[in-house]
Amino acid sequence: MNHNKFFSLILGLTATVFSVQKSAAQVDPHFSQYYIYPMGLNPALTGAMDGDYRVSAIYRSQWGTVTSPYSTVGISADMATNRNINVGVNLYNQKAGNGGYNYTNGYFSIAYTGVKFGPDKLQCLSFGFQGGLLSRRFDPYKFQFGEQWMPGTGYNAGMPSGERFEKTTSSVFDAGFGIAYYDMDPEKNAALFGGVSAFHLTQPKDPFLKDGNKSAMPVHYSAHLGARIHLNETVLFVPNAKYSIQGNAQEKMLGAYFQLMANETTDFMLGANWRMNDALVPFAGVYFKGMTIGLSYDANVSQLGKIANSNSVNSFELSISFVGKRRNSIRTDYFKCPRF
Repeated sequence: MNHNKFFSLILGLTATVFSVQKSAAQVDPHFSQYYIYPMGLNPALTGAMDGDYRVSAIYRSQWGTVTSPYSTVGISADMATNRNINVGVNLYNQKAGNGGYNYTNGYFSIAYTGVKFGPDKLQCLSFGFQGGLLSRRFDPYKFQFGEQWMPGTGYNAGMPSGERFEKTTSSVFDAGFGIAYYDMDPEKNAALFGGVSAFHLTQPKDPFLKDGNKSAMPVHYSAHLGARIHLNETVLFVPNAKYSIQGNAQEKMLGAYFQLMANETTDFMLGANWRMNDALVPFAGVYFKGMTIGLSYDANVSQLGKIANSNSVNSFELSISFVGKRRNSIRTDYFKCPRF
């Protein structure tokens, strides 16, 4: 692909991202360092890596100054095979609020990577599927109700609340699907990668509302695009973009980072993402012998940040990922995965 076509694709996605003008909210838990949690971005990225196996973990803290801040943890592990089939598992958990709300998802992912084309068969289309459990629960005993407040004495947890909760836990089957394209040619100065995905295809019902049958979780659609551009022998430039929509909520992110190759085993990364109408996200990371450690900070620029204490709505993320190769590996179709 020549540079003119490449930049036309980047500009086209940029125009699409900027043309949509809805709320910047997000229903599902999400990460600013979204490529660190690949199967949560697109099931087709299962096993797409510059190695044979990968283990990743990421932690996000949000609203750190409130009593019970949002905290989200994602853990994933995946591996590639020599038979065009890659497999993986991923788990994430979000805790939020004084009511002990807990949102946990666990999935098994599988991707087929047998569609290869181009002169040297180094361009790949991958098709991925994931299925698993979506679990939600809360603790009603952590709430305070008006009936439990007594004149003169204040709150009494031993008093009945007058409320009746039919369900406080729920676990249902959930599924997602994705398609990804990536160029594995190591000789190219500019290599594209991207894809589309859809999550919550089963549209699980809300278990805690009386009209739960009408309150189905909307399908979460996502598209992502990026490129690896070699500026010279030691500096890599990686622009990337992501757009996702779920019901009336959406997220639009544009960003880039530079990767400086210090030596054969060590790289340094520095960049930033812009989540439209929400936050500027600077990022720094280091790569050493297969391990990548990254740190990012969401500096809120939304109206909410202006109304509230801006520091209270900011977020930070810490990530760690390790990609390894088997001693007897015979694979040659490695994808140089983005590290931001």
